[in-house]
Amino acid sequence: MYLNIDGKQLSVQPGESLRDLVQKAGMEDSRLSCRPLAAKIAGEVFTLNYIPLRQKDCDADRPSIRRAMAASGGEVRLLRYGDPTGKEVYIRTAHFLIFLALRQLWPEATAKMTCTLGESVFIQVQDTKEFSCDVLKRRMKALVEEDFPLIRRRVPLEQAVARFQSEGQEDKARLLAWRTVDYFDEYVHGDFADYFYGEMLPSSGYLTVWDLLPADGGVVLVYPNSADPDRCAALTAMPNFFNVFSEGERWCQLMECETVADLNDLTLSGGIRELIRVNEALHEKRFSQVADMVCQRGARAVMLAGPSSSGKTTSANRLATQLRVHGKKPVLMSLDDYYIDRDKIAPGPDGKLDLEHINTIDTELFREDMEKLLKGETVELPRFNFVTGKRERTGTLLKLGGDSVVIVEGLHGLNPAMLPEHVDRNLVFRLYVSPLLPLNLDNHNRIPTSLLRLLRRIVRDYETRGSSVQRTLSMWDSVQRGERRWIFPYQENADVIFNSSTLYELAVLKKHIFPLLTAVEPEDECYDQVRAIVKILNFIREADVDDEIPPTSLVREFIGGNSFYR
Repeated sequence: MYLNIDGKQLSVQPGESLRDLVQKAGMEDSRLSCRPLAAKIAGEVFTLNYIPLRQKDCDADRPSIRRAMAASGGEVRLLRYGDPTGKEVYIRTAHFLIFLALRQLWPEATAKMTCTLGESVFIQVQDTKEFSCDVLKRRMKALVEEDFPLIRRRVPLEQAVARFQSEGQEDKARLLAWRTVDYFDEYVHGDFADYFYGEMLPSSGYLTVWDLLPADGGVVLVYPNSADPDRCAALTAMPNFFNVFSEGERWCQLMECETVADLNDLTLSGGIRELIRVNEALHEKRFSQVADMVCQRGARAVMLAGPSSSGKTTSANRLATQLRVHGKKPVLMSLDDYYIDRDKIAPGPDGKLDLEHINTIDTELFREDMEKLLKGETVELPRFNFVTGKRERTGTLLKLGGDSVVIVEGLHGLNPAMLPEHVDRNLVFRLYVSPLLPLNLDNHNRIPTSLLRLLRRIVRDYETRGSSVQRTLSMWDSVQRGERRWIFPYQENADVIFNSSTLYELAVLKKHIFPLLTAVEPEDECYDQVRAIVKILNFIREADVDDEIPPTSLVREFIGGNSFYR
């Protein structure tokens, strides 16, 4: 049997793993930036411990080829840290090791993964008085030096639930009670077992770049630098972001909905309807508070930014409504209308247009218009035609009256390059909108904010633009690269960070998205992404409660029925 691994043809012997083949081909590398971490075969991700040709397949009366190998035609693509999926494999393994070390050192402790802070994650450690970050770090280093294999095993679901209960991990036991099949896959080392819903590195020794830093109430696990994986990322202080996420966690506790199991219980009992009402009331209160702050400052402009599928457009409209309560006359503008004509944008090194880049915006024209508006002068608002790819004159004139507030919504809203150099900064209020979902699968598994945004975008693109799951997923990596470069560096500069997540929406989105995801075939290039989403959604009970969601809800921006767009 022959495989084509990253363009190199190799003869495979029965029992050889992908790791063996990588070493045999001379593709092994001690540098994380270059080292293969996992492999993609016919749309699926596999650990390097995967054996393409098993001895039992050769010994059979009718020799067989494993399904993935047959589907791929022998093509194997190695994943490194620069690949988003390779990065996830690495980080997943880091999580396994830190929780293993915590269990070995302080078995009585309760450890919970909370929010991601840039290229790091905060892990809360409770129920122990002897915790030490330095001791934990030394134990982590020892586990890496052991270079033990990361072995996955399949156990009966009932057995897994009973073991987690006996260990006091009630969060995991409750989650698994919602599993729809009677088995459970887990990674093990000694008497410790855990799972992080995806493939791992082949052994602990691969975890070469990481750091642990002390923090109030726990530790911060620092990941490799995405731009330079051979060194750790720099830890950036994000107090505003952390405070908003912590507030979300407090609301989780107040509404007794901290995990997916809690959400499922509310769905089953009908309590999700009250959860919706409270969530929506909380959002309305926050929009009212933001409007109060805008008016108290005397701001004439609100620059509103946020990553894809955060609910920026609905947020702009709801803020406008609250400003009207104050007697203001809000005017909505979009930075999209300041796009440069497509044929005037130079393509990137890959020959494609990077539409996330700030150079696609006519920043000079926007600064001129904003300066004139804030001085009380009249400007003609442009309109970008997405069909022709050109900016057009509209003849629409705008002059801000004494009670006017202009709300500018767009990707680059917080970038300092968007404001005139000499403008009075008190006249401009900066608002960052992002769905910072505080809901966990269990204590060791977060539901990433990026996943919630991706689900929102898949549903919206399908419902309003006719886009397939495959098309939306094919653009997602590019969207996230743009966010990391042009949005996230400026989020702490906001006057207010608005959490646009709702605790109930995963149960609502599942109804809209699950049929689309399950239609994706294993041979599709995006299958591994789809499978990762499905693994999470399989634990979530679908809620048919669209009738409870008000027409001005942020969730309506994605599932339809938003009254602002009628």
